[in-house]
Amino acid sequence: MKRFLAGLLFAALCLTGLPACGSSDSAASDPPSQKEQTVPQQPDPETVLRNAAQAYTDQLSLEQQLAQMFFTRCPETDAAALAAQYNIGGYLLFGRDFEGQTPDTIRETIRSYQEAAATPMLIGVDEEGGTVVRISSNPNFRAVKFWSQQALYREGGLPLLIEDAKEKDALLSSLGINVNFAPVCDVSTNPNDFIYARTIGQDAAATAECIREQVTQMQADRMGMVLKHFPGYGSNVDTHTGIAIDERPPETFRTGDFLPFAAGIEAGAQSVLVSHNIVRCMDDALPASLSPAVHDILRDELGFDGVVMTDDLIMEAITDYTGGENAAVLAVQAGNDMLVSSDFVTQYNAVLAAVQDGRIDPARIRESAVRVIRWKMQLGLIETDPAHSAE
Repeated sequence: MKRFLAGLLFAALCLTGLPACGSSDSAASDPPSQKEQTVPQQPDPETVLRNAAQAYTDQLSLEQQLAQMFFTRCPETDAAALAAQYNIGGYLLFGRDFEGQTPDTIRETIRSYQEAAATPMLIGVDEEGGTVVRISSNPNFRAVKFWSQQALYREGGLPLLIEDAKEKDALLSSLGINVNFAPVCDVSTNPNDFIYARTIGQDAAATAECIREQVTQMQADRMGMVLKHFPGYGSNVDTHTGIAIDERPPETFRTGDFLPFAAGIEAGAQSVLVSHNIVRCMDDALPASLSPAVHDILRDELGFDGVVMTDDLIMEAITDYTGGENAAVLAVQAGNDMLVSSDFVTQYNAVLAAVQDGRIDPARIRESAVRVIRWKMQLGLIETDPAHSAE
């Protein structure tokens, strides 16, 4: 009613020739009213995050940027000292790291790593459930092992998978672990496949739905996730023990294997791990983890702009193909942002030498370091204030 009366008053003033409130004969030359002034458009959150990551990265030396590219298997001794010396991107913990430990002692151990590193570290673990459990296999941390994804899905479908993700995230977070190398996105319905036991055991569409919801939950819990093993493991043999060659045609991937990865990426997945399989239809010579062509598909076709990482570069599928040092250089040249490494010092020095002699552009190192720092900001490990100093 008030607006209606105000409109009548304005019309009456116009008819009498009197100026309405806020108007004048020289209105055209007056500055625009506050209502008419253009409000500065705020940058979107992703732009703010990217700019903050770039600003932080530019405070790091080339050597520190390179060290951020390594997700290193945590050494058995002097891990804090190594983190302090190199400013390593992250430590990946295995079952041995939890032996003889309690929740209190592992929290203190991880805290010592974080305090030693100049840049907060990613602390990761493979806690998939079922056959791959680094923490819950130890009764000091959980009374029983986490169930496999298949068992959970059979028992309670997607709701039980989500509850399981919540519980894992809570346990890992309570210990100071911020990345779970999960979920497994591989599609397999054949019990004879090597990868079958680690998958959800459903077709591509059902697997994609599960991955989407798991990634969403992990994001809500601020737990880092790693989609694996791109471009899809299929029925291939174990790459821990030798070279696997995938002969499947492109359409098999685009109508099947890619779907869970695409769903996870759409849901906001922060990292994708690339397998060591040689996928003939994408690159008939190089393992996927070392193939620029495979990385181009992940970046351009699936639109992923997060952290791409290798599987461990000392797995026999790689060591049988090329030496560990050469593998690290090839992995960076292929487009990986992080190298999962059980031989950090050797591989770090190999990549540094490749930068120094011109085989790798320093801009390639910075590009990956920015993505790693952005991931750490997404997880709340580093402030997004561009003025924040990396000392």
